[in-house]
Amino acid sequence: MAIKNIIFDLGGVIYDIRYENIADKFRSYGVTDFEKLYSKAFQTDTIDLFEEGKISVEEFRDYLRNLTSLPLTDSQIDEAWNAILIGIPKERLELLGMLRLKYNIFLYSNTNKINYDKFTSELNAKYGFDVFEVTFKKAYFSQILQIRKPKPEGFQAIVSEQQLNPSETLFIDDSPQHIEAARKVGLHAYHLTGGETLEQLFRCNLDLREDVVL
Repeated sequence: MAIKNIIFDLGGVIYDIRYENIADKFRSYGVTDFEKLYSKAFQTDTIDLFEEGKISVEEFRDYLRNLTSLPLTDSQIDEAWNAILIGIPKERLELLGMLRLKYNIFLYSNTNKINYDKFTSELNAKYGFDVFEVTFKKAYFSQILQIRKPKPEGFQAIVSEQQLNPSETLFIDDSPQHIEAARKVGLHAYHLTGGETLEQLFRCNLDLREDVVL
């Protein structure tokens, strides 16, 4: 069956990020092993709660102060947490604009209020419009949806709200645990890995490569 809908992950798929930047920033504050607490593959339960909008920014900052045993300021914490963010290349945004002419495109991102406030503000300033409102039929963020990947309820909520046929829907992400969860709820899923970009995934700018959906 032909793909009619595509759900994109944000960080590592559309938005360039670097997880190590957070640990590097905390290292400059004197925390030598922060990568054990937060990485692409692992994070603590409290960070999960923050990404689900179930604790406030203030509670999260206090958690990091307790965790590091350092009297970090709000701005230091925010600067470290936002260090992961790099940006969306113009050509990738243009590709998405063309893809929306052929597919119903959606976004489903695990994020948090600190990062969300930063990247939405910077993208609006750079491009002069709300990237997520204009580009996607709907953008879903974990701290607003209050469900984060890989919980299947998040995928099910999107499929139900948008009345999507899972067999006509492709999910693209760079984390294997999220790919596995999407497949469990009946979605096609493609693991973007090994440095592959969205630009390489699509041929003729609009069509999926033939080997993507089996």
